[in-house]
Amino acid sequence: MDDASAPITGDQADPKRPLAAARALDPVRYVGPEALALDQREILARGWQVVAPVSALAGPGDHIVREIGGVPILLVRNAAGQLNGFLNICRHRAGPLALCDGKGAKRLRCAYHGWAYDLDGQLRTAPEMQAAEGFDHHDIALARIEVEVWGGLVFARTRPGPGFAEIMAGMDAIADTAELAGLHHHHSRIYDVACNWKVYVDNYLEGYHLPFVHPDLTQVVSYPDYTTELGRYWSLQRSPVDAETEAYAAGEALYFFIYPNTMLNILPGRMQTNRVVANGPDACRVEFDFYYADGEAGRAEADDAFSDSVQDEDRMICEHVQKGLASGAYRPGRLSPDQEAGVWHWHNLLRDAYANSG
Repeated sequence: MDDASAPITGDQADPKRPLAAARALDPVRYVGPEALALDQREILARGWQVVAPVSALAGPGDHIVREIGGVPILLVRNAAGQLNGFLNICRHRAGPLALCDGKGAKRLRCAYHGWAYDLDGQLRTAPEMQAAEGFDHHDIALARIEVEVWGGLVFARTRPGPGFAEIMAGMDAIADTAELAGLHHHHSRIYDVACNWKVYVDNYLEGYHLPFVHPDLTQVVSYPDYTTELGRYWSLQRSPVDAETEAYAAGEALYFFIYPNTMLNILPGRMQTNRVVANGPDACRVEFDFYYADGEAGRAEADDAFSDSVQDEDRMICEHVQKGLASGAYRPGRLSPDQEAGVWHWHNLLRDAYANSG
């Protein structure tokens, strides 16, 4: 008998099940500040996520500022060419070392009280600290974070978790990393969506909604030929792109999701990366970056316009789903084994993280 109307009591009502018997994640995971704090600390902070093209950090002193799991971070290239990652938090009174992305910095100087660090994070000067007993600037350095480069993309995280090689295992056999590294970053876009960050990820992970939400996209990608492949920490949706358009070249579309919040949309001659950032219990920001091969940047304007229309459609449905999840009236529904394997895979990764969160 279907138990969709049975009461929900939290984790014990949200077990892992085989795909053929699977249900969606418990709605309590999408609502309220406690759920968000847990996600930030145990999932987003521990997860490798794309933060920038490596070209944004090409020269000494080039730096970017982002947030991971609600924590400010700073990535910078030092004089020897090494890529360093730090918390963007001064060791004095938590001021920022940089307020925005920049080029060619000689030092990292706190915007609050002027403490200055070298590009390896070592404190060099601290104004008016001479009278502080036992104070030695040699003992003070910025807190480091982990950084990796793959396919011309910079990934980072702020807390320990599975290793980068473990997360990406098997992707190199499908995605040509040398080809991806040869693409040129063209522009960035940010979309704000009034839903929990996981609602946006859920929506990305299945093509089930395409005929109902994205009528124009179904004219480009072949919904009947949509397939899903599952790695340990990633999933891949494949579809032929049958017709040449202003935005897309014909060929095959590869839609990779990398746990917990990175998407790589790879088509012939271009790639679009997405990072989903939690802005609140019912708000997220999706950072889009567009990359093109030599001779393909002429598609950028049409690609951007098409992306806008698809995002408007996704924003609409995700915001309605968030209201349904927050209503108290929803009970987790059954998943489609044919169309929602990626959602099932992702939800089980979340369940594992929640079970291990202590």
